[in-house]
Amino acid sequence: QVRLVESGGGSVQAGGSLRLSCLASGYANNPYCMAWFRQAPGKEREGVAYIVLSGTTRYADFVEGRFTISRDNAKNTLYLQMNSLKPEDTAMYYCAATTNPFCSLARGMFDSWGQGTQVAVSS
Repeated sequence: QVRLVESGGGSVQAGGSLRLSCLASGYANNPYCMAWFRQAPGKEREGVAYIVLSGTTRYADFVEGRFTISRDNAKNTLYLQMNSLKPEDTAMYYCAATTNPFCSLARGMFDSWGQGTQVAVSS
């Protein structure tokens, strides 16, 4: 059974940093595409960044060079290093994955989701 488990969320002040992790289990092979999404209260879930097996990445415009997505295929783990955090980054952050050989920041692209980890940034 496929499972994604996020960790690393917390509360920080504006300008601070957090590193999120997502441990994937139950896959026969590493998922082709893994991504981070986020959902703030009262808002739609939105894509933050994705990374494919080769290491190619893509970020949402609002990241503005502040976040870095990476993956360790040997450890079946996805990461999101978040620097220069802003109050508007406050949200539940979700890990997502798909074995399909396509990738985008569209929610419908992904067939597996974690339960989320909360990030709160105070001003």
